[in-house]
Amino acid sequence: MSIDKETAAKVAKLARIKVEDDALPALAQEFNDILGFIEQLNEVDVDGVEPMVSVTPMRLKRRTDGVTDGNMQDKVLKNAPDAREGFFAVPKVVE
Repeated sequence: MSIDKETAAKVAKLARIKVEDDALPALAQEFNDILGFIEQLNEVDVDGVEPMVSVTPMRLKRRTDGVTDGNMQDKVLKNAPDAREGFFAVPKVVE
């Protein structure tokens, strides 16, 4: 697939990027280089390769999911400019 100046201008317009007319050929060439690299990647045989998160095998750190500082509703609501019935009260923003 080859990108011409008109297609590069359309992509720039869709991305809301102002590109001068004299810079369009260079932008089109950059798009073509990117597409060429993608075509090279498509030639790589990845059958049987497991997807991975990192290049080194590692597990995400896990922690216990426990409440450590609970039951402080009064202290928290004390900072609220307007609290009613145990909740933060906010002005209505949707009519």
